[in-house]
Amino acid sequence: MQFKDLDLIKPILKALDEEKYIEPTSIQEKAIPHILNRSDVLGSAQTGTGKTAAFAIPILQNLFVERRQDKNHRRIKALVITPTRELAIQIGESFSTYGKYTGIKNTVIFGGVNQRPQVNALKARVDILVATPGRLLDLMDQGFIHLKHIEYFVLDEADRMLDMGFIHDIRKILAKLPTKRQSLFFSATMPDNILELSKKILWKPEKVEVNPVSSTAETIQQYMYYTNRSTKNQLLLHILKNNNIEQALLFSRTKHGSDRIVRNLKNKKITAAAIHGDKSQNQRQKALTQFKAGEIQVLVATDIAARGIDIDKLKHVINYDIPNVAETYVHRIGRCGRAGEEGVAISLCEPEENAFVRDIEKLINLKIDRIKDHPYPQTDKPMNAKEKKEFEKEKQRRKQEFFAARKKSQNRPNSSKFSKKKRN
Repeated sequence: MQFKDLDLIKPILKALDEEKYIEPTSIQEKAIPHILNRSDVLGSAQTGTGKTAAFAIPILQNLFVERRQDKNHRRIKALVITPTRELAIQIGESFSTYGKYTGIKNTVIFGGVNQRPQVNALKARVDILVATPGRLLDLMDQGFIHLKHIEYFVLDEADRMLDMGFIHDIRKILAKLPTKRQSLFFSATMPDNILELSKKILWKPEKVEVNPVSSTAETIQQYMYYTNRSTKNQLLLHILKNNNIEQALLFSRTKHGSDRIVRNLKNKKITAAAIHGDKSQNQRQKALTQFKAGEIQVLVATDIAARGIDIDKLKHVINYDIPNVAETYVHRIGRCGRAGEEGVAISLCEPEENAFVRDIEKLINLKIDRIKDHPYPQTDKPMNAKEKKEFEKEKQRRKQEFFAARKKSQNRPNSSKFSKKKRN
């Protein structure tokens, strides 16, 4: 099947043709007809399957057709809620790309930046609003946004939304939406709490499920390196040097860990940058732009910050830390090998993560290839319960000492100014 077989209008087909989009992905093929027919949709699809286009294209078409019949002033008729700034920006770009010849306008709002440009965009009037929950509610409270004309509502990445604690914000937003609307609900996983939420949003939905979260793309080669905690950094440098990796998206479990990895890489003259919740929006966008432009070899990210990163032709993903939730592994490596391209996923496993690897292999029903011929093999054994307790206690003590020292340093008067004042 091709996009031209989906009964799409010429302005959208022209935009898709310019992007070299000929054949729809599985979720696009299944979801687009339902959305065009104004049915609610409950979609389950992991990252990299073309989910954004699956709802953006039919919403643009429906709005285009309605606009020819409705001569009222432009107003917000479609609302897309998504958990992160990066994903919101990506979705906004997709609407702009697919709708470039429709005249349908969209804007994106998110927190962490000055609200004035976003407010100005809203005052100029738009048809589609893409938003993160916090900034949306904030601008609603200020009277800049009203949802009474919403005809299309999309809740994207619902599982991540709940993981990030947005359930109360979602309920507040739902209370302001018109009862009569078309609702689209997308989530990579469908645990009970997600299904319960979907029942409150959707009415007789069409169910669309592709590429369940337990599967990994066949185009991705997966490799596992077993090592010790103390030698992970040396192993990372060894892998980057000996595998001719031009660029890699690297996952770290924590924000502090991400920054530490970047410092270590830079010390070895490897260009790197980190994106996580402690970075400003400008810092995150700059790092992502530089990475896409090929100016940075390694982009280090936490899971939440990485949700929404969509980089064409990305070949390598590196798990510096093995995730303790098996489904997260599938999400991570899905950042490479997209749209039929080949990808390589490399994971570094320390003793305390051995059990996580077993959970991952059970979920994906695949034995990940072990790379044994490397200079930093795993020789340590996993800690027992007592050792783990002592380790966490010592880690907490060192963390407290670090922050105490930093606070003391920040409160210390500038020595050069102090000396100059004393001499005068």
